[in-house]
Formats: sequence, structure tokens, C-alpha cells
Amino acid sequence: MKNIGTSEQREGGARHVPVPGAAAGAVPVQITAEGRTRHEVARLLLERGPLSAVAVADELGISPTAVRRHLDALLADGEAEPRSAPRRGPRGRGRPARQFLLTESGRARFGHAYDDLAVAAIRFLAEHGGEDAVRAFAERRVAALVEPHREEITRASDPAARAEALAAALTREGYAASARQIGVVDKNSPTSSASGAGLAGAQLCQHHCPVAHVAAEFPQLCEAETEAFAELLGTHVQRLATIARGDAACTTHVPASSAGHPAATEPGSTQPSPDAHTVRPDEGRDAVSANGGQPA
Repeated sequence: MKNIGTSEQREGGARHVPVPGAAAGAVPVQITAEGRTRHEVARLLLERGPLSAVAVADELGISPTAVRRHLDALLADGEAEPRSAPRRGPRGRGRPARQFLLTESGRARFGHAYDDLAVAAIRFLAEHGGEDAVRAFAERRVAALVEPHREEITRASDPAARAEALAAALTREGYAASARQIGVVDKNSPTSSASGAGLAGAQLCQHHCPVAHVAAEFPQLCEAETEAFAELLGTHVQRLATIARGDAACTTHVPASSAGHPAATEPGSTQPSPDAHTVRPDEGRDAVSANGGQPA
């Protein structure tokens, strides 16, 4: 006997669903009947697809019209795609029957273990190749990330402008980055101080890190990224915060060079030139809090 919808589906209400693996006492997530049914439609396409709307309706015990509404939403979101159903016998009148299956985006709603796989792979690399192998992997990875944007970034005239170009490049790579000027001091002002001048520069913030889970165990990924940024920007930089350590954003201080010229560095080095100002840890905290404790 088919279930003709749940009570929540018939009433259009919502119920609280506990999150799998959530700690005891955690606040459950409120899921509407509409969203729950759509998830069940997607689950059937995942497990048994491709399926027709009629087949899904029969399985869930709801009308084909309701299923088609959910399928249309999945199609619009790029989570499902149609294909022509196999023909059995002569084609009848009307449009050919369609079946539906999930796209890679649709599969993502059921979760992936890519982070766990990446951590396991780098652990294996560390065990069999040592720390040098992990370091080489980290450097190769960040080179593949930034090298396609090198010309665009290095074309800028100073580190601050390069930081803005780097932020735009990182955003295109999925890091949701931004850059802003901080601590700009008028040296002709009688209220200017030497310590304030040292903060002048840019703050580069990456509001998302696709490899944060992996970097939490292997900080070499962050270290190689910082060195690559220094080489691209033409000045030493200081990483002030990272998502991998639990911060809200990966924040990098890019100091302004003296006389408006970038400090000279060797490729891959984060060390400042003799005339460049080194940001002390206490100044780094001031730089982060210069925007009210919020990243750029």
C-alpha cells in the first residue's frame, strides 16, 4: 500500500530534523515539507536514476505533478538533467518520455569525502616521502594556483596595487578574497608617529579556503601560499590569521614599501629588504583589529 504523502506534506507544515552526527542537545534544523520532499526526489535519482517523474511519484506516493515541480526546481538549480527515456516498441503520440538523473552539483548535496581523501593522501606522502615531499607538493599546488595570474599581478606598480590584483585572482579561483588599504599615514602631519607609519600597507583577506580542513593538519599549505604571495607582491608579507586555525578569514599583511617602491626579495623568500619594516606580532594584532576586528 502506497503512502500518499506524510502528514507534514499534506498539511504543508514543517518539522525539526536532527542533524546526523550532531552533538547531544544541539538545536535541530528546521526543514520544510517542501524541502524534505525535494531531497527525497534527489535521493531517488541518486540511488536509482535515471528515473521518470511517474516512477518517482509511484515510489514516494505523491502525484506526478508534484514530482515534476520538484524536478523543475532541481533542473533550474543545475542539480538534475534530463535525458530521453529508452524506447520500448513504437513511439506513441506526444512528446518522448523523459528520465532524470543528478548532475555532479546535485550529488554534492549528499556530501563528498574529498577532504578526508586529501588528508589521507598527504599523510601517505609524509610517511613515505618525508616532510620535504609534503613541502614540494604544497609549493607545486600554490604555483598552479597563482602562476596563471602572474602577469596581471606583477603588472601593478606597487605591493598594495598588486594585493588588489591578487585578491581579484584569488576570488576567481574560489577564495572570495578582498584587499583594502590600512594605516595610511600622512608623514607631513604633526600627529603622525613612527609606529603608525609602520602599519601602512594593505590587508589581503581570503574569506573562504577550499583546503582549510587539510591545511589544519598540514600547515605547509599555508606556508607555501604565504611565500608565493611574497614573491608575487614583491615584498615580505605576514600571515596574521588563517581559517585553518579557526579564524574568520585568512588575513595577510602586505606592508607598503619605503618611497613607494616594493621591497626587493629573492623568489620564494618572505624576508624583508634592509629598509623594509617588519610587522611585529603586536602590530599584526592591531592591523587585524583596525577594522573593528573584522576582516577586509
